[in-house]
Amino acid sequence: MTTSKNFFMAIKIPPLLEKIFKAVTICAVIKLFEYEFMRNALIAVILVTPLFGLLSTMVVSNRMAFFSDSLGHGAFTGIAIGALIGVGSEIFGLLGFSIGFALLITYIKNKSHAGADTVIGVFSSTAIALGLMIMSAGGQFNKFSRFLIGDLLSITREDLISLAAIFLIVVVSWAILFNRLLILSVNQTLARSRGIKTQLVESIFAVLLAIVVALSIQWVGILIINALLVLPAAAARNVTNSVKSYHVLSVLIALSSGLVGLILAYEINSAAGATIVTCAAVVYFVTLLLKPRFIK
Repeated sequence: MTTSKNFFMAIKIPPLLEKIFKAVTICAVIKLFEYEFMRNALIAVILVTPLFGLLSTMVVSNRMAFFSDSLGHGAFTGIAIGALIGVGSEIFGLLGFSIGFALLITYIKNKSHAGADTVIGVFSSTAIALGLMIMSAGGQFNKFSRFLIGDLLSITREDLISLAAIFLIVVVSWAILFNRLLILSVNQTLARSRGIKTQLVESIFAVLLAIVVALSIQWVGILIINALLVLPAAAARNVTNSVKSYHVLSVLIALSSGLVGLILAYEINSAAGATIVTCAAVVYFVTLLLKPRFIK
């Protein structure tokens, strides 16, 4: 409010015009949500973006950005396989393949002597190549192009039920696993010494990531979904010094970026997922500039 007053004072707008401007702005935002598709998109943003903010804290802390990116590539193949075998909907193939893909990478990463980045790179490149091969066969690629950039405004009430269920599953799982994940992010040897089954915990976290990515990819887009698993926590990490503030701020950044990005996407007629990611990126660069003031 103070910033708003200073702004209007600086450009010498009469108080009456200031009140009119604020009223019109609020009414314009409220009017947007008179449409059912905007209300559905708003609910989706409120359900999904906090999950990205939450999960991104461990993705950033555990340096799993490459892993989360590979899940997007795996999801690409899952869509193609689902359509190929005719399971009724690409989403079933997408979800099943994404979970299997995440578990397989986690297992081989823990059992193989090769570096984690090498294992993930091999699976990621193979998945994207296989997906492209299947999708392009017979000139069917255009049929699946919507998954590349996503369409948040196309979400339905049935989709919202699925998102609400996933929201509850992730939040409950997070509450149960949080301490184990936190110790694991500090040191795997320490986690094992405390009796934590590291591979099991990693696998559960990988499955949670895979589910969120698989169900969100049709609205956010394969090309940019990894950004939502990195930017909120990366931005929060720039200006926080405690675990609690780090997690809370990451969720708030993801949620606020989602809300602002949704409204902006509607106003300028742009892809909602890309606009949300752009908003999150702006927040990241702002916090990067402010980092010296918060992190000594």
